[in-house]
Amino acid sequence: MKKAFEINNPDFNLSPLTGMNRQHYIELAKYLLKRAFTHIGSINDPLTFPRVPGKTYPQPTDPDWRYRSLEFEALERTFTLAGPLIHIDPEVEIRGIKLREYYSLQLYNALTPGHVNSLPLPDDLPDSTYQFTCEFGGLFKTLLLMPDTLWTHYSEEQKNEMVVTISKWAHHRTTQNNWRIFNIITLSFLKKYGYEIDDDQLKNHLLWVASYHSGNGWYLEQTYNYYSISLFIVYTTIWCRTFGDEFYPEIAGIIEQSAKKLMESLTGFFGRDGYINMWSRSICYRTWVSGAFPVAFMLKDDPLIDAGFARRLCSGSLLQFVAREEFYHNEIPSLGFYGQKEYMVQNYSCPASPFLMFLPFICLALPEDSPFWTAKENEGFWEELGENTRTILLENPGLVLANYGKSGASEIIPGKVYYDDPNYSKLIYNTHFPWEDHNPGGGTSMEYSFRSLDPRDVRGDDINFYLTGISLINSSEKNSAYSTSQSMVFNGVIDGVIYRQAIMRKPPNNGVGYIIDLADIVIPGGVIRVDRTRLAFEHELTLGHFGLPHIKDEQAVVNQFTEDNKMVITAAIKGRRVALISYGGWDELDSLVHTNRNAEADKSTVVYAHKKRMAKNPAMELMITVMLHKTSDSEWTPEELSPIKEIQIMDVTPVLSSLGARITLSDDKTYEVYFEEIDGNRRC
Repeated sequence: MKKAFEINNPDFNLSPLTGMNRQHYIELAKYLLKRAFTHIGSINDPLTFPRVPGKTYPQPTDPDWRYRSLEFEALERTFTLAGPLIHIDPEVEIRGIKLREYYSLQLYNALTPGHVNSLPLPDDLPDSTYQFTCEFGGLFKTLLLMPDTLWTHYSEEQKNEMVVTISKWAHHRTTQNNWRIFNIITLSFLKKYGYEIDDDQLKNHLLWVASYHSGNGWYLEQTYNYYSISLFIVYTTIWCRTFGDEFYPEIAGIIEQSAKKLMESLTGFFGRDGYINMWSRSICYRTWVSGAFPVAFMLKDDPLIDAGFARRLCSGSLLQFVAREEFYHNEIPSLGFYGQKEYMVQNYSCPASPFLMFLPFICLALPEDSPFWTAKENEGFWEELGENTRTILLENPGLVLANYGKSGASEIIPGKVYYDDPNYSKLIYNTHFPWEDHNPGGGTSMEYSFRSLDPRDVRGDDINFYLTGISLINSSEKNSAYSTSQSMVFNGVIDGVIYRQAIMRKPPNNGVGYIIDLADIVIPGGVIRVDRTRLAFEHELTLGHFGLPHIKDEQAVVNQFTEDNKMVITAAIKGRRVALISYGGWDELDSLVHTNRNAEADKSTVVYAHKKRMAKNPAMELMITVMLHKTSDSEWTPEELSPIKEIQIMDVTPVLSSLGARITLSDDKTYEVYFEEIDGNRRC
């Protein structure tokens, strides 16, 4: 077995950028399943993978049903690859095992009560929500789209035996948002094939899901994240074409409309080479958002994405991972991003979970003459971008997308973040500089890290009660560590300036005195930050740049200098560079080496800015910094490191707001940063 996927006989006529055509997708699916099937010896063996030590399930002390869940998740999520292969070739074999026979048998065993490998019924478990519901949704999404793979080959007696389990889980309790889609899919499958369901319950779930649509094609999940694309658009579009158009056309119309809106900005989330951005939770699912590209060709009207561009991005996102040796662990996709990383995964994941990343293989359900397969690869808007930067505002979910012609990288600038979590809370997410975990010692990558030096916090007194004279003891040890923003709010975009607020402590813990007002100006090669501190008491603050991984233990090269009105620090590894420039508001620039925080390597270098304010009532300040990035080995030029020509700071601005600035760039373009009524303009 090769250590990673390689493209044999690349087709550079059809796909000049990746070499991948339809046949290569088939070969990749087979390659991935061959590695997965090293864990079974015969058609009778349930598919299961070695447990991964750490927080993921199953844990050694877990009950038996958790191991059934592991098996079912492995069966369902590998079917994301196997289903499309069976659809195009019913006789396909992997390691001498016919896929149709294997999945038919194992699914029958799992869904037939009384079998040694059968799933538990919800009635036999404590009343709660379970992973089984999620996997039913995934399974029947594939079977709705490609019923010829398995379902139509069971006898009526076998179907009736399995429907008992399917119906129990389809009607069982679900969670409040995206999980309703799993129940919808499973209930719809049953109804489509003539089985009795609770129609009122199905309609109820559908109306709930429709209610989450927020605009710009996005749906509210626990916050805004990739689930909005992969579940609310990909799963539901399949539902529309296979069931909803016939039975619930009005609700299908809502989904259709939102999918079309999503397609208008979808390509902006990807780098020029198709790289996806490591953002939001469940990052081990990686390329599942690329499933939206084939879905673009399942919509009713002409697709809003050029077919050659869609396939180029879809293929590029897959190659971002499958061509890397470190991507595989125990012969299957690792629990992490580029490799096995414990801190990047959630406790609801198991070793089989990453196979959801192969959702894009629904493209094999498209006919061979679909434009998705026949169009010549191209680079879409990137061809026109040159060295300029393009931004897209998605006001409803509070997201700004930046596409950098200079580096080929794309960024997500989030604005509506409801908790402190590096999956969501970073200032910027970049396709070519994946995020790092938080460092309690400060210097966290792409975050403001705050440490209170308020003597009441240092003593461990609860400052909520200082007016009463009653002292409640908090953890002074907790307050000695740096923390990141507890939430972020979006305040809109005015004349090219992106306004947000980082709430370092939420009310009632004096939240009004722990605010950093953010103003981002996107420029070619990076961003200018004109941020205003409203931190009311003694504190320390750091601002970190993107982390640079020490690939093959090669440490980043750091340089630093002071010139005229600015401090500059740069760092470089092979193929990537960053620069941090301070024009004011900081005491010093520095660098540190992180351990076990980076997505790509065990060690990484972060350059950062630092300040310490010990006044009992510190003044507001403007922190003016420039954060640049490169995806090349070229040295920084003096011009690149001098993007600002003039800074005019105003205590009172022309719009009668306090402490703003007028920034003139080296090309004489001017930006006004006024923070006008910023608290009243919160769009949470």
